[in-house]
Amino acid sequence: MEWTDEGIVLGVRRHGESSAIVELLTRSHGRHLGLVRGGAGKRMRPLLQPGNSVTTVWRARLDEHLGYYVVEGTRLRAATLLASAHATYGVTHLASLVRLLPERDPHEDIYEMLERTLDDFDDVGEAAVHLVRFELAMLAELGFGLDLENCAATGATADLIYVSPKSGGAVSRGAGEPYRDRLLRLPPFLREGEAGSNGWSDQDLQDGFRLTGMFLLRHVLEPRGQGHSDARDGFINAVTRHRLRISSAG
Repeated sequence: MEWTDEGIVLGVRRHGESSAIVELLTRSHGRHLGLVRGGAGKRMRPLLQPGNSVTTVWRARLDEHLGYYVVEGTRLRAATLLASAHATYGVTHLASLVRLLPERDPHEDIYEMLERTLDDFDDVGEAAVHLVRFELAMLAELGFGLDLENCAATGATADLIYVSPKSGGAVSRGAGEPYRDRLLRLPPFLREGEAGSNGWSDQDLQDGFRLTGMFLLRHVLEPRGQGHSDARDGFINAVTRHRLRISSAG
C-alpha cells in the first residue's frame, strides 16, 4: 500500500531510540498516523512540529497497518507560532479539535480551513476569530451545525443578533428581545456580511467562544466524557491579556 499526500502535523511522540510516530491531518486521507524513521533526531525534529505543513509518502504492507511516512517540509510555521502564547495554545487546541474526527476519514474542507487558520495566526484578534469559526465548522462537520442564516422564530434573514441555546438557530432582534436574557449573542463576525477586519470588540470574541463552546460541550465533548482542552482556556486568556495590554497602551 502506498499514497502521497499533503499534511499538517498535529502531534508527535517518540518511538524507540530514534523514530517517532507522527499524526497528520492529510488532505485526502484524513487524520492519519505513521512511523518516521529518525523522526526523533536533530535533523527531523524541527520539521515534525505541530502546525507545520508537509508532503508525505505513506507505505505499509496492508492498509490497516501503522505504516511508514517519508516526510518533506513545505511550510514550516512552528518556529513563528511557538514564539507567542496565543499561537502555542491555539495550535494545541486546533489539534485537539481535529482529533474529534474519525481516523483515516477524509475531511478536505476542514483541512483547507486549518491551513488558512494557521497561515493567518499572527494577528491575535484575527486568530481568535479564526478559531471560533473553526469550532463552528467542526460542529457542522460532526453533524451538529448551527443554523445562523434564518431566524428560528420568524424565518427572517436580517438583523440576526441572537442564537437559541435550545435549537442552535439564529434569532432576530425583534423576535428575541423579550427573551434576550435567555439567548446567546451572535457576534458580528459570524453574521452574514458583517465580517469586516478587526470590527469586533472583546465582548464579541467572548460571545463567540461562549456560543461554540456551549454546543461543543453539549453535543460532542460531554457525550464522549470529555471537556474543553486546557489549551482552549489558555488561548482565550492569552488573547484577553494581549488585547488588554494593547488597550492600556493606547
